[in-house]
This record gives sequence, structure tokens and C-alpha cells, in this order.
Amino acid sequence: MNDHGTLIADDTIRFERLLPGPIERVWAFLTESDKRAQWLAAGPMASDAGGDVALHFRNAELAEGDDPAPEKYRDYENTGSMFGRITRCEPPHRLSYTWTDLPGEIEEEDSEVSFELTAEGDKVRLVLIHRRLQAHELLSVAGGWHTHLGILEDRLAGRAPRPFWRTHTQLEAEYAEKLGLD
Repeated sequence: MNDHGTLIADDTIRFERLLPGPIERVWAFLTESDKRAQWLAAGPMASDAGGDVALHFRNAELAEGDDPAPEKYRDYENTGSMFGRITRCEPPHRLSYTWTDLPGEIEEEDSEVSFELTAEGDKVRLVLIHRRLQAHELLSVAGGWHTHLGILEDRLAGRAPRPFWRTHTQLEAEYAEKLGLD
């Protein structure tokens, strides 16, 4: 399985991972704030379609011994929030929500993140699709999701998580070449 995300449309990127299970454990890492904070971002998340979600990022705290954020992300080194509305919630298999950085201004045209989980023996296949991305977001989003999913895999496997900013910087350069983006 190629770890790199794949553009499946001009505004859509898809990632796939085979993670340590069981499926209920992976679902908890997607939906429970304390577990989600270990790989992505803490914050409240409704459990039904139509409910709100808020993600508060602390990327510099995801692993020990990380590099500082690159200059273009310095203002977001250990801050930043995303907001959205749950568009689909079917535990423990499907979760989707909109994604915007403007609280209270959630619109149907905002980008949308979807997670699909499928049990495969003692493993769980996770498919993440982020839709309706603006062209200027693709590079950062590709490197970001790839890095966050790697940290999720580390956490589920009981390993020390890889450093976020060091990994993201390397992956962003790879995606720039792979996707022909700057």
C-alpha cells in the first residue's frame, strides 16, 4: 500500500491505511477528544449528523523532540482551530464533517473530510477522503493528513509518535514533487 495520498479529483485527496484494530478502538481515536488529541486535535464533536465539531490543534505537542514549525507555518506552530458540521455518523464505520477555519460560518461548500473504517481480521482499513479543497490548500493538506495519519498509526501500534513538523516538512516537499504543486 502506498502511504502517499492520491488526488482522485482536482479538489480531492484520498489516503488509505491499514491500522491495528479493533475497529471500535480506531473509531474512538476519531471521535473522542482525548484520544484524537494524541494524533490530530482535541475538541468537542457531536455524535449525530447536523452536530458541530471543533478541532484545536497542538501539533508541536504531538511528539517529543520535534523541530520548530517552518517559517510559513510559524503562526500555527502550536495553535489553530478548524470547525465543521457532522454530515455523516455511522459508528463505527463512517464519519464525515465539513472543515473550515471560521467558527460559526459553516457553509455547504466548505471542504469535507470523510473517514471510512472496515475491519480486516485484527486490522482496520481506514480510508480518508478530503473533498472540495482549494488549489492553494492541497500541498499543506496532503502533507498534514499524511503526517497525522502516521502519528495515528504510531499511537495505535504503541510506538513513540513521529515528530509532526519534521515529518510534515519532508512530506510537503515530496507532495510538491509528486503532485506538481508549489
